[in-house]
Amino acid sequence: MSDAAENTEITPEAVNAAVDAALAAIDASADTAALKAARSAHAAEGSPLAKLNARLREVPNDKKAEFGKLVGQARGRVNQALAAREEELVAAETAAKLEAERLDITALPARARVGARHPISLLQEQIADIFVGMGWEIAEGPELEHEWFNFDALNFDVDHPARQMQDTFFVDPVDRHLVMRTHTSPVQVRSMLERDLPLYVLCPGRVYRTDEYDATHLPVFTQFEGIVVDKGITMAHLRGTLDHAAKVLFGPEARTRFRANFFPFTEPSAELDLWHPTFKGGARWIEWGGCGMINPNVLRAAGIDPEEYSGFAFGMGVERTLMFRSDVQDMRDMAEGDVRFSEQFGMVV
Repeated sequence: MSDAAENTEITPEAVNAAVDAALAAIDASADTAALKAARSAHAAEGSPLAKLNARLREVPNDKKAEFGKLVGQARGRVNQALAAREEELVAAETAAKLEAERLDITALPARARVGARHPISLLQEQIADIFVGMGWEIAEGPELEHEWFNFDALNFDVDHPARQMQDTFFVDPVDRHLVMRTHTSPVQVRSMLERDLPLYVLCPGRVYRTDEYDATHLPVFTQFEGIVVDKGITMAHLRGTLDHAAKVLFGPEARTRFRANFFPFTEPSAELDLWHPTFKGGARWIEWGGCGMINPNVLRAAGIDPEEYSGFAFGMGVERTLMFRSDVQDMRDMAEGDVRFSEQFGMVV
């Protein structure tokens, strides 16, 4: 404040001028920060009204009451105006903040698609449910497997073509005899070694072969294999089991047939054909997998007496099963992870 203002005499005009200036500054305050500045300039210590109040000590005693009332009322008007304006500004700023943060809880949220269950996963679960419903157990094993479990225990000769590097993924160093399992049959061997008899086990899982990546082959695919070891098991039990699975998966008109073949781990062995009643282009027989009675050498490798126990085994591809059921023309569609492929099956999460 200038020396002239500090020397202003206490008069009604001076008091009114200070009040008018304060009220104008208060009205002009657009936010609480501006109002704080106006409070400091017109109501705090050092403001014109504060200086006028300080000069009351110089007023003659007979005039103190009159001038004290004049200055006191002026300061009261300014303080009331400050309080009223502060209430308005705080309310306005609070309303603006609430509006900025407002959420319309009645609006539909924007949902991001998180993906879809893969049809291979769901089909594998359905197949497992079929066999669990028959009282079977589900067994799993390592995908990195020892050569003994993958070949030797399954009666593969040391010079069998499947044991060559052009057919099997061997893991370096080769002298450790580790391979990426070429079928889930090693899980069957482990089940015979680890579980009590009688044995009724389904073994689903990924397998690895050095196949070309094309419409009908994948280097990594999914199998489900089954094994039964019990007293008195015959090919009739195998046929009945596979007929039941085919009817659940493909409809009540589906059926199976056997064609003679050779597999090292079964004797006799058969190719399993499926009569597909709803196949695109007309019902027909389609090769589905392999099966047969467990070779006595395989039972002996697991410490089971083939004179007392017999059993059967079978194996099919889940991808091949899905191709038959849903008319998938290119197996690569199952491996590329495009959610639009899964959506065709109504499997959106």
